[in-house]
Amino acid sequence: MTKVILVSAVALIDPDGRILLAQRPPGKSMAGLWEFPGGKVEAGESPETALVRELHEELGIETWNACLSPLTFASHQYDTFHLLMPLFVCRKWAGVPQPREGQTLAWVRPNELRDYPMPPADIPLIPILRDWL
Repeated sequence: MTKVILVSAVALIDPDGRILLAQRPPGKSMAGLWEFPGGKVEAGESPETALVRELHEELGIETWNACLSPLTFASHQYDTFHLLMPLFVCRKWAGVPQPREGQTLAWVRPNELRDYPMPPADIPLIPILRDWL
């Protein structure tokens, strides 16, 4: 039986319509690949609550459940687990995103997202985001 892992992700969108990507640091699985910020949903957390927590831990910014709008989700079978990842959109937060966990950050225009190598689960989200913006 395959383990299902629930991960929340967010497309942070700045006033210029750019999306924040984070590059996975060396030593992590899929190091070097670019992804939407977020992380695992812990027991007892909603996907929104997990994102608020992860954005504070990873980027040092504050946002609120009401500022997270669900857009779509990814469902992808990796070798050892199945990833289920709701993708939210957020345009309102407090603070300036800072790389707190060794990751590199980039603000990317929607039509340039394909220029950044991503994990397989993230790739199908690109056209949805591009069409939505």
